[in-house]
Amino acid sequence: MPHTPELSDEEPPYEPDEREPVYYAEQALLGAILLQPERLPQADGLEDDAFSHPAHGALFAAMRTVRAPGLPDPPDGLDWLRAVLEKARQEAPALTAAHLHLLISACPRPEHASTYAAMVRSGHARRSIRIHAEALAQAAQDVTVPDRPVHVLAAADALALHLDTLSRTVPAHPGSLPRTPLPRPSVSPQDDEAEDQERMLLASAVSGPASVGQMRWLAPEDFTDPLHAGLWQCVSTLAHRGESLDPVTVMWEAQHRGLLAAGVTAADLVVMLSTAALPPEHWGLQIVERALLARARHTAGRITAYTEDPANTVHQLITGGRRALADLTAIRRRWQQATRPLAEPDAPVTSRAGPASRAPVVSPPPARPLAVRAAGRTP
Repeated sequence: MPHTPELSDEEPPYEPDEREPVYYAEQALLGAILLQPERLPQADGLEDDAFSHPAHGALFAAMRTVRAPGLPDPPDGLDWLRAVLEKARQEAPALTAAHLHLLISACPRPEHASTYAAMVRSGHARRSIRIHAEALAQAAQDVTVPDRPVHVLAAADALALHLDTLSRTVPAHPGSLPRTPLPRPSVSPQDDEAEDQERMLLASAVSGPASVGQMRWLAPEDFTDPLHAGLWQCVSTLAHRGESLDPVTVMWEAQHRGLLAAGVTAADLVVMLSTAALPPEHWGLQIVERALLARARHTAGRITAYTEDPANTVHQLITGGRRALADLTAIRRRWQQATRPLAEPDAPVTSRAGPASRAPVVSPPPARPLAVRAAGRTP
């Protein structure tokens, strides 16, 4: 071994007290190869970024470089270890001969190298799924992009494609659904813009009921206010029956559904439903877009929760991730139905290849004006 300075007592220890289980699998794999370099092919398919610890990745990359195919066989024994350490220190200067000794001592059985490699792959798969889920969450919160739904769905497609890629290398097994307790769906904040959009939709739908029958892509769960969701059901029901539709008839239907018992008065409803501006499709699209972003945030949180549960296998993470993305796909298809009639006739249809949606992604129409506060609104 090369003569290198040892860590002083003042320096932090190489191994913290708490490490994730995959860290010890990485140590065991590297120790096995350091002890018996001929076992390096048992880690075929691993890249240096598959290791959670940067020093481990640098050391593994050095091993592969020194033993790269096409080069002469590396020298045996201490000469090879010296060459590996010298190469690895170019990326991880803190590595020392003592570190290599620690890795060797951390390997229980070098003949189990292939099993250790599988553990490292599993840990890397878990981290990569988490990274994609975090990217989806960030996309759903990014207010700087012009077409937020398209931006979010691109991130969802990337996550779905990654899950498909992993599924080709991970064997399936029974009992594949995660048992992780799921986070509750986040309650959308009751901001003025969302409230105004929902109020204006209801009033516009009452004043122009002809469009209501074509807005089946809008669902009650898309609303942030339960009262507005119930009123939308009232409007949709009356339109479906072909009955008279005006503020008074909607108020009467709302009474039968128990909506007036929630503290809102009949006068409040009549006033709220009597002021309309712009077609109802305009406001409906605003609402379904907001719901799409909220569902994307919840989907990302759900998949992240799966990855943070160490009891889940990689196959369970893949299955649970696909199930979560399926819920996002449902609202995605409704958003596509809402935007398709408003798109330019000759506009190209763009799609991000990926199984998160089997339908194409359609670019939304140009930016629309923000909702204005309804006149005569009651608190």
